[in-house]
Amino acid sequence: MTQAPAYIAAETPRASPELDTATLQACRAGEPAALRAFVVRYERAVFAFISRALGSGPDVEDLAQEVFLRAFRALGRFDASSDTRPSTWLLTIASRLVVDVRRKRHVLVLPLHDDLVAPARGTPETESNRAELGRAIARAAAQLTDEQRDVFVLAEFHGLEMAEIAQVLSVAQGTVKTRLFRARERLRTLLEGVWEDP
Repeated sequence: MTQAPAYIAAETPRASPELDTATLQACRAGEPAALRAFVVRYERAVFAFISRALGSGPDVEDLAQEVFLRAFRALGRFDASSDTRPSTWLLTIASRLVVDVRRKRHVLVLPLHDDLVAPARGTPETESNRAELGRAIARAAAQLTDEQRDVFVLAEFHGLEMAEIAQVLSVAQGTVKTRLFRARERLRTLLEGVWEDP
């Protein structure tokens, strides 16, 4: 089985701590080492969100760089003492960029990723079944609306809570819950029978 690119691997922001206030202050002052630390800490989450929202391709790196450029320009307005985590703030910038890109071009959404299932450890038959399940989930997820897909990705792959997703997407929490419910229901319908035992 091929190894997933680092920027596609499932990322849960809570797995790594947020940057500390001192580093964020150094970023605001434009210190190169702090800015590098900022990018290193958050680049995987930004790449993963953009890839899952728009499909992987050569544009992903350019779009991720644009997210960081926008963030660096706006760092002076980010309140490090607020409840908003830097990762949530960056994903908000990324989601707005994704919306802009979607408006400008018709997006062919590629599968979230073929390795959506835990790495296979077992017989060739088990590995084959897991790979097929991953492909089935990816095909089903590609059929979600953009709004449902974004909510699903932020909840399931980035581990964001409802309030954080609402903040990232600039919608009400009720809207997030509805979209996530519909996304899960749609996936359940599309995947009916995939998990049934033989």
